[in-house]
This record gives sequence, C-alpha cells and structure tokens, in this order.
Amino acid sequence: MTENSEDAMPEDEAVVALAQSMLDAARNGDSAQLLPVIDQGAPVDLRDGDGNTPLMLAAYHGHAELVRELAARGADVDLANDRGQSPLAGVAFKGHTAVAQVLLQAGADADLGAPSARETAQYFQRAEIIALLEQAG
Repeated sequence: MTENSEDAMPEDEAVVALAQSMLDAARNGDSAQLLPVIDQGAPVDLRDGDGNTPLMLAAYHGHAELVRELAARGADVDLANDRGQSPLAGVAFKGHTAVAQVLLQAGADADLGAPSARETAQYFQRAEIIALLEQAG
C-alpha cells in the first residue's frame, strides 16, 4: 500500500460517515444538522443504498418543514427511489397530509412512480390527500 492509498481510506470513511449523518438527520427531521451541510455544498439529492434522498426520507417520516427547506434548496421533489416510489407516493402511503401539501406546492407530480401517489392515496383511502391531489390537478 502506498502512502496515498492509506491517506485515502480515512477520507473515504469520512465521506461515508457524512453521507450517513445527512440521511439520519433527514430521517429524524434534524434540519439544524442537515441544512448547513447542504448549504456548504453537500449534494441535496444524495442517495442511500435504496435510492432514497434526504427529501424522500424527511417526507416519509413526516417532516414537512424540512421537506420545504430541502425543496427550496433544489431537491428534486419527484426523484423516485430504486423501487420506483416518488416522495409524494411515500407520503400518501404514510398519510402525512401536511407533507403532501408541501410537495404539491413545490411542484410534485401525483402521477409519477409505480404506484403513483394518486394510486397510493386511493388504495389506502387517504381522503385528505386525495382531495389535495384533486385540487392540484
């Protein structure tokens, strides 16, 4: 092993640790930890091993204000994970009406993904989310 490759290992580990901390912060709704890192240049659409972004994780766990802040920083509100699920479909599954409203205000498409948010909301009989989707068009 050369000196350079030994130096690269800790840096690689630091990058992985930073990515994991960002994803954990999104999952936990910890905007104080996540947003400054993004503001300093970390990728807003960073993906985990399943293709979930911070916005997807924040949305799925019901953190409406963090979702709003991520969208304002350029997060793709329609970026599907590796299973073809959009953030809005995940929210429809979980029943997070406030997050659905934020995503729709940010331009999320209710018909993307498999199943789509519209299909998911209908299947799980999420009346409030169905009404939001109908208002959005």
